[in-house]
Amino acid sequence: MNIDQYRREILLFSLVGLAIVAIVAFFGQAYTLRMLAEAACYAILALGLTLQWGYAGLFNAGGMGFVAIGGFITMVVAFPVNDAFWGSEGAKALGFFLIEVAVIVLAVVGLTQIHRIGIRGKLKAVCVMVGLAAAFLFFNNELAPVAKLIETESGFIGGLGLPVLLGWILGGLAAAFVAYWIGKACLGLRADYLAIATLGIAEIIKAILKNADWLTRGTLTVSPLPWPVPTPNDIGFVAARSAYLALTAIMVAVIFVLLQRAYRAPWGRMMRAIRDNEVSAAAMGKDINLRRLQIFVLGSGLIGFGGAALISFARIFDPSGFTPLKHTFLVWVMVLVGGAGNNLGAIFGAVAVYIIWLMGEPVALLLFESVRELGSLWFDWEAPADLMTRALQARVFFVGLTITLALRFVPRGLIPERLNKIS
Repeated sequence: MNIDQYRREILLFSLVGLAIVAIVAFFGQAYTLRMLAEAACYAILALGLTLQWGYAGLFNAGGMGFVAIGGFITMVVAFPVNDAFWGSEGAKALGFFLIEVAVIVLAVVGLTQIHRIGIRGKLKAVCVMVGLAAAFLFFNNELAPVAKLIETESGFIGGLGLPVLLGWILGGLAAAFVAYWIGKACLGLRADYLAIATLGIAEIIKAILKNADWLTRGTLTVSPLPWPVPTPNDIGFVAARSAYLALTAIMVAVIFVLLQRAYRAPWGRMMRAIRDNEVSAAAMGKDINLRRLQIFVLGSGLIGFGGAALISFARIFDPSGFTPLKHTFLVWVMVLVGGAGNNLGAIFGAVAVYIIWLMGEPVALLLFESVRELGSLWFDWEAPADLMTRALQARVFFVGLTITLALRFVPRGLIPERLNKIS
């Protein structure tokens, strides 16, 4: 890498460092640590997305769904046990229901193998579709009374009371598992259709979690979620948030090192070859669909892991709180501003854009207050009563302005992918 690239990176990170110092001065240590801990979680999300988009050119617009899966699994694994559920009739009914579901799943899987007995083509497809429809109707009919019984007796099933870090790992694995089946169905689609499909699937995941009161308490939310480090109630806000930031920063560093090694390895070169010219890569004997599926699963697993860390930090699982703006679009802005295909750029973009996102509100408040005072003083202008309440929406304007300027002046990002030139 040439000296100019080093200078640019040092300058950019120095500017972010100065911004953090200013935030500490104006808002205090506790607020700044909260911002940096959340930014570290977003950095994991950005690394997962840059793995998909930067390495393989996969347009995943369903990041929110994988964040929700990671958060949900962490809630189930780490939230304290609900003794009222485990001692109720609802637990027995749920157990019998899960056994029935397992039998139905095995039956449907068996239908997919009926070509072995000579049933092929359209007839096989019809049999599988009928089986899936029957399984869906059975699932709905049998689940409704079980869910009602659980909600009546104990509210919801509660958690397992296991370590939080185990929940994060299982959350990432669950997101990867779901991504595998989504990828099997959608990765053959063109980029724009893939984006629409993943966006729709993310909304479906959110709707399921939001309406499954017996499983997630729905709009009533589940809190407080446990932390993998001492909480503010134990050691205070500054110490607790410092510990959480240290843990997430270590994880970001480990993921960064592993992705850097993968990027420079033959596997990474192969993924970029598929991204740049899949026809040539296929001509060289590469299995395009398999490699895309691999990277889609890996990236989604990282997004699920980062989502688990992010939801744990908030200490509340609220299915209504998952939004495309915060958990999909904002991560895309981070990757595009930082530099797709550059892991360091993804981390820089996560921190810089999240600072812009959080600081948009206080900056807008200051600007609006100045406009109101100057307008009243100079022009006898009476500001609208809700002027100050609009400051929260101004953060969307600042993020939109950021991505617009980035796409206009640095389309490859502030820290673009480093391409090796052959002389």
